[in-house]
Amino acid sequence: QVQLVESGGGLVQAGGSLRLSCAASGRTFSSYAMGWFRQAPGKEREFVATLNWSGGITNYAASVKGRFTISRDNAKNTVYLQMNSLRPEDTAIYYCAAALFDTIVPGNYNYWGQGTQVTVSS
Repeated sequence: QVQLVESGGGLVQAGGSLRLSCAASGRTFSSYAMGWFRQAPGKEREFVATLNWSGGITNYAASVKGRFTISRDNAKNTVYLQMNSLRPEDTAIYYCAAALFDTIVPGNYNYWGQGTQVTVSS
């Protein structure tokens, strides 16, 4: 069992930065691939970024590539999402999730956090 708690969301102006954190409980955190997803009002949940258990393999949605960076610290049981050059269209609830393998498909993730709101003003 893995429990995930996101933090770091908030209100930021366009062009600004935020760093999201996702703290995981459980001894097996390092064996899970981790992902960040987001859901805007009236839209489906979409893939943002993933990385494998070691953090050596990452994958990004085209809309965030070059602006967002996903990373993890297995010693701290934490995964991060550094978000730079934020745009109003990045406004959404951001969720972290854990999966047994590296995947961009939300349905393949076993555990989810409660989400953190990110709002980017123009």
